[in-house]
Amino acid sequence: MRSIELFAGAGGLALGAALAGFRHEAVLELDADACDTIRGNQDREFWPASDWPRVEAVDVKDFDFSAIKPDLDLIAGGVPCQPWSLGGKHKGFEDARNLFPETVRIIRELRPKAIVIENVKGLTRKVFHNYFQYIQYQIRYPEIAQRTGETWERHLSRLEQHHTAGRHQGLQYTLVASLLNAADFGVPQRRERVFMVAFRSDLQIEWSFPTPSHSAESLLHSKYVTGDYWLRHGLPSRRTPPVPLRTKVGSLRSDLVARKPWKTVRDALVGLPHPVPQGSQRFFNHVHNPGARAYPGHTGSPLDEPAKTLKAGVHGVPGGENMLAYGNGEVRYFTVREAARMQTFPDDYVFHSSWTESMRQIGNAVPVDLAKLLAENIACCLRSAESTKAPSSLRRNSRVPPQFT
Repeated sequence: MRSIELFAGAGGLALGAALAGFRHEAVLELDADACDTIRGNQDREFWPASDWPRVEAVDVKDFDFSAIKPDLDLIAGGVPCQPWSLGGKHKGFEDARNLFPETVRIIRELRPKAIVIENVKGLTRKVFHNYFQYIQYQIRYPEIAQRTGETWERHLSRLEQHHTAGRHQGLQYTLVASLLNAADFGVPQRRERVFMVAFRSDLQIEWSFPTPSHSAESLLHSKYVTGDYWLRHGLPSRRTPPVPLRTKVGSLRSDLVARKPWKTVRDALVGLPHPVPQGSQRFFNHVHNPGARAYPGHTGSPLDEPAKTLKAGVHGVPGGENMLAYGNGEVRYFTVREAARMQTFPDDYVFHSSWTESMRQIGNAVPVDLAKLLAENIACCLRSAESTKAPSSLRRNSRVPPQFT
């Protein structure tokens, strides 16, 4: 299946889609260091990045999309998050880095069968509610473009009027948006991100996000009811939960316990030796970085919980939270390899930049395993639609407006 990747970063979403069977015809990223990371893995003949088109630093505004052949299956991308991030300047739609309008333009030009867009949880804040709805309406009706001099509020009003009129012709998409916690899908990290998935309406695909496969309740059960978690790691059983958790452990929901346990930092680090200053001969990027310290608001990730959200940061140590916290109060920085494991990058995916730059790229990435799961689900739906030979003409659509779920 044919795809292009926008705002690829270090390649997490692109890698997940490739592992799910999508073949990228363009991988676009503006940041030169992130491009170096992808190219470095291409040069090493790492599969599947080795068969991606050569990645060069390019702004999506300057790329010639006319070179992409028609009938594209997928456009995917993590649209730059700085305008909406809790750690940013909160400029939102007024931020020059707001590239949702460019994303919609590309959708309008290429008319892909499916779309995947990822962004930060901050996009769902009340202050951005109307603009988030505006983004969804634009994706749903990309041919109703913003007019010269028209404000986004007035454009939103036109889109709403178009939708409620119930007379829809031309290019349109059905869209589902949801806030996903990566830990609920087997990623060893609490990472909440907005995902928007859309299918071209002529394909008549009814889609929903996959059901979570892991839960916090199951992790608690495996620690303090069965003790399986400790046994799995060769540790003495600790059946008595900490005082704050005792009530919760005593009232666990059976349906959530039936899922797999959340994966923890300890789970993610299985097989990795303790990092040393000269690095590991067996593992890429596994070099101890000294100087970690805890301070209020930045205490690191407990060893026996999923990691806290890895952050890209803009000031010094990325986010100040990319640390491992031992039970005795000691902390140390994650190595690049350890952080890559938290984002489910393969161990032979190499990051070529400094520790700070590599951690920035990893903190910006989409977890590879979550990207692969979504892409596999989308690919399955596209193949099913192809096998049923859905009509090629765009049908009318009178669904309710896209909603955040």
